[in-house]
Amino acid sequence: MREPERIVIAGAGLAGLRAAERLRELRFDGEIVLVGGETRRPYHRPALSKQLLTGALTPRDIELEQYQEIGAIWRLGTTVRGLDPGRRVVHLPGGEELRYHGLIVATGVEARRVTGAPHGHPRVVVLRDLGDALALQRNLAGTRGMVAVVGGGFTGCEIASSLRDMDREVTIVGRSPDLLGSVLGSELGAQLTELHRAHGVRLALGVTVREWLPGPTGVGLRLSDGGVVDAACVVVAAGTVPMTGWLRGSGVRLDDGVLCEETCHVSGLADVVAAGDVAQWPNLRFDHTPRRVEHWINAVEMGRAAAESLLAGPGDAKPFTPIPRFWSEQHGVRIQAAGVPRLGTDTVALSPPAGGGRSVTGYVRDGRLLGVVGMNSPSAALAWQADLERQCPVPDRPAPSSGRHRSAADSLTVADILAAR
Repeated sequence: MREPERIVIAGAGLAGLRAAERLRELRFDGEIVLVGGETRRPYHRPALSKQLLTGALTPRDIELEQYQEIGAIWRLGTTVRGLDPGRRVVHLPGGEELRYHGLIVATGVEARRVTGAPHGHPRVVVLRDLGDALALQRNLAGTRGMVAVVGGGFTGCEIASSLRDMDREVTIVGRSPDLLGSVLGSELGAQLTELHRAHGVRLALGVTVREWLPGPTGVGLRLSDGGVVDAACVVVAAGTVPMTGWLRGSGVRLDDGVLCEETCHVSGLADVVAAGDVAQWPNLRFDHTPRRVEHWINAVEMGRAAAESLLAGPGDAKPFTPIPRFWSEQHGVRIQAAGVPRLGTDTVALSPPAGGGRSVTGYVRDGRLLGVVGMNSPSAALAWQADLERQCPVPDRPAPSSGRHRSAADSLTVADILAAR
């Protein structure tokens, strides 16, 4: 009897779910298996540092809606252990081997741990998944003192904003002289720094934690400038690390994530694609340098694009060339961004197209607009995003050298693709 076709999705989060839905939309009628380390089905991760933290939403409220019936096998609470691409096998706990005809890598990222920090201490937490968020809630409920947030990136700033909404004392400890300055530039970084200061956030910037002083009721932080922060609870928000350990020894090229071609195909593999935070690929709208994009919208779009590319095969797959978009809300100010601002060498104020309202900041290089960021200026940000798409068009791609183009109306199977090669 012929073995049923099976696509395995390593990672049962947003990117994996949207990839599974797209497979069914494209009439893949084989078996779909989603393997995820968490015990819960996909949920809205951005809410962890916002509405869930403040208590405005519950864990049930943030469960993701499923837009397409996928009829999948969910292997939750199961951590992928390894990959043998030659045999098309994913290794699972207990020596189990899960065979696949096609594989989608969507394992995402994990919170970065800081060397020297007492991460086993009950008052020291990270915030990456729902379990982390619930642990932080318990810490907040059991303490009344200062909360220290180590890290001045988006997650750290959002946590600080939410804590101030809860009337908690907060100190942000960050290496950079401005909050988000390395991401948005010194001008906007200075504005955001003042925004947090104006809302009562204490700031210890341009410093590092030289010594951690854990105690029975809290944790002290001795800083590189000689200052000391006494905290009832510490949230380490020092960035993320791609979850690629299970791929070591598999021959998959790893850099800052899983190295992919422009079509989402994992470099050197015709039957494996990657999507979401773990994937590093060249967005040809901007250049040929592979990068990761850790944003919610990208996980949705790349999950769908990876599914399409897997079924089409490398010869017929289209490059994944989105305009990256993301947003954040801090102290009631909505920050919207598009493009790749960090590629710009200069900034310019872009006026609202219809006049009135707030301007947005444009990030340019050699006269070309590469990114835009707006603060409480949604209409202007959207208008300049359209201009960004015109200035960063998708380059022409040579026609495929072999194979035929497949439409979404075709009945697509991985076995067809492999047999045609």
